[in-house]
Amino acid sequence: MKVISTNIGEKTLIKWRGKEVTTGIYKNPVNYPILLGLTDVTDDVVIDRRYHGGADKACYLYAADHYPFWKEKFPKLEWQWGMFGENITMEGLDESKIHIGDIYQLGKALVQISQPRQPCFKLGIRLKNPMAVKQFVAAGKPGAYVRVLESGLVSVNDAMELIERKPANFTLKEVFHLLYHGCQQVEQVKRTLQMPELAESCRNDLKKQIRADE
Repeated sequence: MKVISTNIGEKTLIKWRGKEVTTGIYKNPVNYPILLGLTDVTDDVVIDRRYHGGADKACYLYAADHYPFWKEKFPKLEWQWGMFGENITMEGLDESKIHIGDIYQLGKALVQISQPRQPCFKLGIRLKNPMAVKQFVAAGKPGAYVRVLESGLVSVNDAMELIERKPANFTLKEVFHLLYHGCQQVEQVKRTLQMPELAESCRNDLKKQIRADE
């Protein structure tokens, strides 16, 4: 896997349902390395820390390979890297082959896969389509949140190389599916909850799938 773009967000004011809301989803490519800290990407804006940032979700990665799929769905948008709010746009990131807990060397940083991205309404605003969230869920192309085990700089063209695989754990794509359809696969959800490397917020949302089945 290779870094295609590094992206930094600024605080942006948007309107949603008649209210003004601030967001950091508007990320733009930068021509310098970004520093992955233990809880954030340095100089990147994180507005709602209930859902972004922190030790479990210090940095968000998305696949450049998915962009053609989305460009077909939203051809009128002015496309650039960072459109999904990712700090790092990766070539070759395949959610069906990356497991929760896998450890990678990413540039000078050491990172661990913690959970798939769960989209909120702000993605629909960014893509100028209220159906974008449902389409994102249906597409099964969530990208990856990582926890940063060792802080370091990441630059365009840096490699993301596997250091340690957790083959017994579910993949990003499998966990993403369970987040939205887990009430039909309760035993798999329970197995997922046993993965110690899973992000806590994702764990809590998976528990809701079990309660929905009760």
